[in-house]
Amino acid sequence: MSELKHLGNETNYDFNYRPDVLESFDNKHPENDYWVKFNCPEFTSLCPITGQPDFATIYLSYIPDEKLVESKSLKLYLFSFRNHGAFHEDCINIIMKDLIALMNPKYIEVWGKFLPRGGLSIDPFSNYGKPGTKYEEMAWFRMQNHDLNPEKIDNR
Repeated sequence: MSELKHLGNETNYDFNYRPDVLESFDNKHPENDYWVKFNCPEFTSLCPITGQPDFATIYLSYIPDEKLVESKSLKLYLFSFRNHGAFHEDCINIIMKDLIALMNPKYIEVWGKFLPRGGLSIDPFSNYGKPGTKYEEMAWFRMQNHDLNPEKIDNR
């Protein structure tokens, strides 16, 4: 794992969008289907129009193929959105596409639960399954059914 730059080394936080901080490592079990899930309850970005901060919990789940994302690099990457101006929907899709480019997972989904501003919360969901595989079918099924049992919102 000598190719990993962040893990075990000094942490430098960048407040501007930095997809290049993402790192991956080899999956020791690519023949298995299993979930990897990250929850980031302290995600922040900026409204691209007003510059006001937006706060969210980001739920990231994926089924790896040959690569996995290294968690410290993921933390630094998500932190790099702090001064990035993008709408909620854009942030979620950028995160998903950057992770697809990094790992080429079998399946991935990213769900943002943003705190309300002006009395309205926005919860964008995006997903991807490898084309031509059962994961592509899974992505469509999960897209259709991702919010059949919405949670009770009492903490926002």
